[in-house]
Amino acid sequence: MTDQYAVIGNPIAQSKSPIIHAAFARQLGHDLSYEALLAEVDDFDATVRGFIARGGKGMNVTAPFKLQALALSDRLSARAQAAQAVNTLSFTPDGILGDNTDGLGLVQDIRDQIGKPLAGARVLLVGAGGAARGVLLPLLQAGPRQLLLLNRSVEKARALIAPWAGAYPVAAGDLAAGAGGRFDVVINATSAGLSAQGLDLGAGLYAPDALAYDMVYGKGDTPFMADARRQGAARVADGLGMLVGQAAESFVIWRGVRPDVAAVRALLRQY
Repeated sequence: MTDQYAVIGNPIAQSKSPIIHAAFARQLGHDLSYEALLAEVDDFDATVRGFIARGGKGMNVTAPFKLQALALSDRLSARAQAAQAVNTLSFTPDGILGDNTDGLGLVQDIRDQIGKPLAGARVLLVGAGGAARGVLLPLLQAGPRQLLLLNRSVEKARALIAPWAGAYPVAAGDLAAGAGGRFDVVINATSAGLSAQGLDLGAGLYAPDALAYDMVYGKGDTPFMADARRQGAARVADGLGMLVGQAAESFVIWRGVRPDVAAVRALLRQY
């Protein structure tokens, strides 16, 4: 019998997850289906439970439902607890398991696909919203020498790093606090990098051979990436590899085997 999986969101028509998981299934010879489910904002729980009743095995969760998926889960992984958001649901005999694969997808894309080391690096993370919260702990666990979190609201940034400040080399500041820092990796976890104004982070941000990484993706450079080039970043990347990486981690959770993300990332670049 074909195993059923899905991604749920609102809107959802733009999701590339069905393409990604279909490619994983072809690559590994797995018999599964993967659909995109549109849920009304007040109908998330019912839509998920209806999918379970039809035999669904697992589900990816995208905006705006990651907090509702957290509340719906009977059990949480350590990653989901740290992120306080869920993007992967597994439907088991013991109930609904909530996990979060965003941070690991980001780390693996930077370290394994792009080839930029994070261990011992000086890392700048911009933003203190849900995207930053989902990746902060996996970034810290990758072993950077320093991680500085910047946000317009310093109080929000300090609150985000507070659980980890004693165990990891992490600090917080306003958007100007990274100027002159010569960071090895600069990650944009805000939507501001999509605007024509971009982010005013000051000069001297990038070390030689620095990587500027935007967690969003699209055709060509985002404004953040274009500005990073002008400011001296040696390399820039968008979040398409993170998208494929987090999907691969979901596939591992559900199917117990890791697909080749490089091949699928190359496939997506054609769309």
